[in-house]
Amino acid sequence: MENKQLKNEIEKRRTFAIISHPDAGKTTLTEKLLLYGGAINLAGSVKGKKSARHATSDWMEIEKQRGISVTSSVLQFKYGDKCINILDTPGHQDFSEDTYRTLMAADSAVMVLDASKGVENQTRKLFKVCVMRGIPIFTFVNKLDRDAMNPFDLMEQVENELGIATYPINFPIGSGKGFKGVYDREKNTVLSYEGHGNDKQATAFESDVNSDEAKKLVGDENYNNLMDDIELLDGAGTEFDIELVRNGKLTPVFFGSALTNFGVEPFLEGFLKMTTPPLPRLAGEDVIDPLNNKFSAFVFKIQANMNKAHRDRLSFMRICSGKFERDMDVLHVQSGRKMRLSQPQQMMAQEREIVDTAYAGDIIGVFDPGIFTIGDTVCSPDMKIEFDGIPTFAPEHFERVRAKDTLKRKQFVKGTTQIAQEGAIQIFTEPLGGFEEVIVGVVGVLQFEVLEYRLKHEYGCDIVREGLPYSYIRWIENDVGEDFELDDLILTSDTKIVQDIRENYLLIFTSEWNIQWALDKNPKLTLSEFGKSE
Repeated sequence: MENKQLKNEIEKRRTFAIISHPDAGKTTLTEKLLLYGGAINLAGSVKGKKSARHATSDWMEIEKQRGISVTSSVLQFKYGDKCINILDTPGHQDFSEDTYRTLMAADSAVMVLDASKGVENQTRKLFKVCVMRGIPIFTFVNKLDRDAMNPFDLMEQVENELGIATYPINFPIGSGKGFKGVYDREKNTVLSYEGHGNDKQATAFESDVNSDEAKKLVGDENYNNLMDDIELLDGAGTEFDIELVRNGKLTPVFFGSALTNFGVEPFLEGFLKMTTPPLPRLAGEDVIDPLNNKFSAFVFKIQANMNKAHRDRLSFMRICSGKFERDMDVLHVQSGRKMRLSQPQQMMAQEREIVDTAYAGDIIGVFDPGIFTIGDTVCSPDMKIEFDGIPTFAPEHFERVRAKDTLKRKQFVKGTTQIAQEGAIQIFTEPLGGFEEVIVGVVGVLQFEVLEYRLKHEYGCDIVREGLPYSYIRWIENDVGEDFELDDLILTSDTKIVQDIRENYLLIFTSEWNIQWALDKNPKLTLSEFGKSE
């Protein structure tokens, strides 16, 4: 009976990430999905006046002020008989590392495109990560309430630039002020919508495409254009193949407007029909089946100070197999320690709920006293597996950072260390240099602003920042000892030796030429672009 219940619960789960270029409407779409799932009653506007509500998925104060997502939010809601876990990711390229890690926890991705702009830079980067993982990609073409590209041109752009075939599940009727709704290809019906602003579900009118009612709803000119489009779609379009979708070779395309609710519910229903329950995961040579009775999970995100009142730190885990139960004993594989996971939580942005049980596919947050790092495996004590690690990206921008007030050293050390453990920044020190000042490396320069903001508002520590000219980093693979001394290295004056948070030695360089020079002058020196694993 228990096995049947486990299977039933896991098969209800759908876990996906939403990706897009900034300002394509990703966070607004997330809000509307929550609205349709009954998880919220009033959708927040991502941008707007100070009195406006903020998006539910944006919880950090700096996100609300700037109208961007800088951390990945984890949200769960139910729709029909399905239990949905949404991973809302930062769109801004300076926070793409957080998105890359989050995609490791997803089974599929929803790619949001701006109907007037089509494929943009950040879309291309995030799409490549999805392809690397081979996960299914579903496309929502947003902002049809504004003037848009020709839908055929947009789909051609997706195919040419991203190298994935497209299949429109529905098709837009007009755009901008003339947007009348969508044509559902499977049902052969017209869905004409009447929006009700930002806080209510839209009213939909459905009628057979060949009926007089459909012609009346969309107008003669739109109707005639639609008939031509249908003929073109049926005659020259790609055939639909669910296996190609699930292998990431074909993307189903939905059209709509998240802001005015056009096409959001049909997208959600179509998406849920086509996606699969949680898939098996690799742990070395082992394939871990989600239906395995034994619990396993991996850490893909760490976030400090989500609750200012408690100064806490949460580790987010993607459950890969079995059933999680509150207060269960688990093995933390990397340290070899057995531990009890108490007060597990599921998220609605900053709103939390203690959960007693969770299943494969779910995301839970657990209190972390500083034990976990990103990529760690947690499992039943008798399971002893280790999931494949999550790659770390080499920083490209560096600054020297110190506390403005030397009496705030304790807060400075704690803040920079915790934020580094989240993976948002990497911190380095000079050998024998102490922690009074650190060198901070980031993938995107906006992360420096977030670091400064968080140190001030979460740790009460103002900082002084100094730009550094370095752009490249390499870890030293050699074991430092009798046969290899750092003092013996021949390096250019603008190359610096530093240590990372795990006390590994690295070199930071101003140019690729300096890297080659160091290797030529030091034949014994072995460098790596990636940090040593624990």
